[in-house]
Amino acid sequence: MKKAAGFTLVEALISIFVGMVIIAAIYAAVASSQRSTSNIERKVVAGQDTRAALELIAVEIQMASYNPTYATGMWTDPGSCTAVSANQNYWGIQAATPSSITVEADINDNGSVARSGTPNINPSEIITYTYDAANQYITRESGCGGNMPFLGDTPASGRPRAVRVINTSAVPVFRYFNAQGIEIPAGGLPAGIPNIARIDITLWVETEDIDVSSGQRRRMVYSTNVIPRNHVITD
Repeated sequence: MKKAAGFTLVEALISIFVGMVIIAAIYAAVASSQRSTSNIERKVVAGQDTRAALELIAVEIQMASYNPTYATGMWTDPGSCTAVSANQNYWGIQAATPSSITVEADINDNGSVARSGTPNINPSEIITYTYDAANQYITRESGCGGNMPFLGDTPASGRPRAVRVINTSAVPVFRYFNAQGIEIPAGGLPAGIPNIARIDITLWVETEDIDVSSGQRRRMVYSTNVIPRNHVITD
């Protein structure tokens, strides 16, 4: 009788080794694919959040100085939110800096911008956007109700955030231009507010989570410009 053919111990060990190498290669490929997918997802989420924020900021700024009844003396002092502004010639842009802007509009078409303690309060009539550089996020305040997280959040909040806003003095969130396209410098504000004809908005952001492949956060820049038409034609 013939003896049954089989594997030697060396052949078996070689087969096990080759199998382990193949499994390790497959695992590495799957892990790399998962990391790549995760990185892409983080970038997509950060981009979606930033674009949505940019669009809303632009829409609300575009409504600045909306005054369908041509009412006089209706703009509110953003410093107190309970008094008529002493700067009525600023119309619906009552504050403007490279990192913050306050816009007002008569959304109710009732000839007034609602102030705290007055009837018919509409929070959307007074909007303030502020860049908090220390915490790397944007806040939005409506109707003088206090700043709320808008794009990102403070690290101390414990709430997850997809993006960090990393604008610098060289890349301000807001830039202002007159009708001739000449930039109104920060030093020319707030006196130059009546001359604002265009506002450029730039959001320089990075993903909150570090890209495991590069060891760095993904950075992106989104920008748009707004012509506050009601502010331009108000006089």
